[in-house]
Amino acid sequence: MLAQASEPVPAARAARGSVYTFKESGTSSHSLILRMAGEGRGRRLLDVGPADGFLARRLSSAGWEVTGIEGDPELGRQAQAGCSRVVAADLNGSLPELEGPFDAIIYGDVLEHLVRPEAVFRHLNRFLAPGGTVIVSMPNVAHLWVRMQLLLGRFSYRERGILDRTHLRFFTLGSFREFLRQGGIRPLEIRFTPAPLELAIPERLQGVWLRGLQRAHALAARAWPGGLAYQFVARGVKEP
Repeated sequence: MLAQASEPVPAARAARGSVYTFKESGTSSHSLILRMAGEGRGRRLLDVGPADGFLARRLSSAGWEVTGIEGDPELGRQAQAGCSRVVAADLNGSLPELEGPFDAIIYGDVLEHLVRPEAVFRHLNRFLAPGGTVIVSMPNVAHLWVRMQLLLGRFSYRERGILDRTHLRFFTLGSFREFLRQGGIRPLEIRFTPAPLELAIPERLQGVWLRGLQRAHALAARAWPGGLAYQFVARGVKEP
C-alpha cells in the first residue's frame, strides 16, 4: 500500500535511482545492515529511502514488517513488493508523522542525499520504540581516493559512489560520530567497509583473487577507517 504523507511532495529528494542495487559482497554495507538487523520475528522496521525495495525485500524475508518512506513515486510503487506499507514523502520537504513505534529504523545510504539530514534524523528517531535499534550507513568523504583527487585539484562528481552527484552532505568518521550524538543515538558498534571492487571489475574477470583482495581491503579499512573505509555503518540505540 502506497500511503500519502500529510503534505506529499513529488520526487524532490532525487536520491537513489535504479542504478542502486544490492551489493552481494559479504563486506558491503548492505550485508552489514542485514546482519545488524537480524531476524525480525514479526517486529516493525522503518526503511528510510528504500528506493525500489532491494533491501526491504530481504528484510521482509528475514521476518520484519517493513514500512518504507520514499519520495520518488515510481520507486515507491516498486518498493511495495518488499514493504507492508510505503509512505510517499519528500524528506527535503514537510516531514511525515508516522504510525509508530518501530523496533528498528534503517538509514541506508540516504542521509547524505538530504538538505537537512540532522533534522530528518531527529524527527524520525522520535518513532523508535524503547530499546529499539537505529542502523545508519554513510560514505566516507575522507577516503584515500578522494584525498588523492583533491591533491590533484579534482573533485569530480560521478553517477554513484562517494562523490555521487546527488550527494548534498559529506561526512568523515569524526563528523559521522558527532552526527549520531546530535541525533540522540549512542552507537553500540561502528563497522567499516572496503570499496566495492566487484562493481568496478567486469564479472568475467572476478574470482577467488578478488575475494581475497576484498578481505585484505576490509582488514586495511578496519586498521585505518578514517582513510581507507569506504562507508561507515553504525548500530545504535537512543540515548535515555
